[in-house]
Amino acid sequence: MTFSSFTESLRRGVLVFDGAMGTELYRRHVFTNRCFDELCLSDPKLIRQIHADYRDAGADVLTTNTFGANRLALAKFALAERLPEIVRTGARLARQVASEADRPMFVAGSIGPMPGNSPHDVSSEAMIVEQAEGLMEGGADFILFETQPNRASLEQAAAAMRRLPDVPFALSFAVVDDGETISGESVERMLATMPEGVPMPIAWGMNCGAGPDGLLVAVERAVRATSLPLIVQPNAGVPKEVENRRIYLCSPEYLAEYAKRYVGLGASAVGGCCGTTPDHIRAVAAAVKPLHRARVSVAKTVQPVASLKPVAPLAERSALGARLAARQWITTVELTPPRGYDLRATIEKAKTLRQRGVSAINIPDGPRASARISPLVTAEAIRREAQIEPILHFCCRDRNLIGMQADLLACAACGVRNLLFVTGDPPKLGDYPNATGVFDADSIGMAAVQRRLNGGIDLGGQAIDPPTFAVIGVGLDPTALDHARELDRFRQKVEAGAEFAITQPVFDPDALLRFLDQVERRNLDVPILAGIWPLVSYRNASFMRNEVPGVVVPDAVMERMAAVESREDQLAVGIQIARESVARLRDRIVGIQVSAPFGNIEAAWAVME
Repeated sequence: MTFSSFTESLRRGVLVFDGAMGTELYRRHVFTNRCFDELCLSDPKLIRQIHADYRDAGADVLTTNTFGANRLALAKFALAERLPEIVRTGARLARQVASEADRPMFVAGSIGPMPGNSPHDVSSEAMIVEQAEGLMEGGADFILFETQPNRASLEQAAAAMRRLPDVPFALSFAVVDDGETISGESVERMLATMPEGVPMPIAWGMNCGAGPDGLLVAVERAVRATSLPLIVQPNAGVPKEVENRRIYLCSPEYLAEYAKRYVGLGASAVGGCCGTTPDHIRAVAAAVKPLHRARVSVAKTVQPVASLKPVAPLAERSALGARLAARQWITTVELTPPRGYDLRATIEKAKTLRQRGVSAINIPDGPRASARISPLVTAEAIRREAQIEPILHFCCRDRNLIGMQADLLACAACGVRNLLFVTGDPPKLGDYPNATGVFDADSIGMAAVQRRLNGGIDLGGQAIDPPTFAVIGVGLDPTALDHARELDRFRQKVEAGAEFAITQPVFDPDALLRFLDQVERRNLDVPILAGIWPLVSYRNASFMRNEVPGVVVPDAVMERMAAVESREDQLAVGIQIARESVARLRDRIVGIQVSAPFGNIEAAWAVME
């Protein structure tokens, strides 16, 4: 690898760094009275194995086992004279493991902070240069200054690198509570431009100090304070004292969820620090690598060869479109396609709902990454045999851009005109966790593609005749932890062509009302349908609360469901809670999507009746 290829990769996509080295050494019974850096010489097989575990977990960057390999720290173990050998070998071990990968990988030469209160003078800079030179000789792609405690240490490291002008370096500092360093310096202060004559890093980083949640605010501030790439590597939460041991209890899934948020805010690379393991990095890689591909801006990548045609008026594209255009009340019921291929029961349910006056049937696309009969086949059968319009959920997980465009044209040919674009649950959530998520585009990009098709232009810029007549819908999560990001994504969806939105299941109507207030303040005048899920039992409520991404079930709802014992009474309470939500929201929305839990359309109908 080269400096240019690393910086290009860092700016072009999302890189995954490895996790903790010290945690893995301790897990392998290497105790803290040993010099961890010296293990590069005395136990290279162990160090190589840890690097290999991170490589196999999906890391793109391996960090050398040289965090404390400076003369002052090594002198405590009478190893100062072996420093050049230790750092060269540390880099060589990581490079050997990286070279065995089936994909491009990079090696970060790790340099930790100088011990104690090392003065900012010529001798301390010389120690830094000695480490950096040895690491680059051993095969590092760049130098990563990790866990720097304050602004002075960042300037000291950068000043030392004046002696190595051709060596790229990144500066990463530790953040504790409230987005500040342990010395009380702000993120903005840490990311400020270096003094005149001191080189700037190729990237900034934040690592250690705080757990995933603690770094979130710091990341939000950092991406506004710098235009350089940002590397985020939190600890595995705050360690707990368990029988005199400091144990990190942050699960891989928890870290991965926050890694997605960092990337969504603009981080260029994510990884882990103290307490993180290959399992954490495996979860992070599975969560964020598809997001890189989903950053494709479909609407801007291809210039049309032909001219766009006028899009048909919303009211003329479908019966649902007509109701949306007139802001008439809309009732829809979600029916999940069966796991087999017998559609008779699903069609009969759709017929019953049509007879009762339901406006449309929602057909989800592989919910929770499950394998079911094609939702397009299901939607076409319901349209043809049950004589009711479907709303086809169209997710970006399982098909590349070519396949998705082909299916959009198939929808037009089959008369399936109401489409709800969703990015889709990652495969890890379903029964096939090792399946590959494609995510060539996200819901924003696919809405833009459909708008082009409605204007008679395909993804390659070629004319299609006649144009498609789809009504473009998108998902909405009013209880998202990062409200600002969700609102911004909704704005992008509207700009891409969204003509209506359906929310995640809402169990806290006040949360949706607050979200709608913010939507109105931003003049995002798009009809919104509230997702409604009638809970059938306390167990169902617990599952929705803990296992379904994007769904928040408040404590008050859990308490009401727990207050009754029989399943019949719990179902009745669940229906009543859903009815109350609809009544609370009725004046602010254009309709509802009511789920039929476990196929129970009577529960769904009881909410609307």
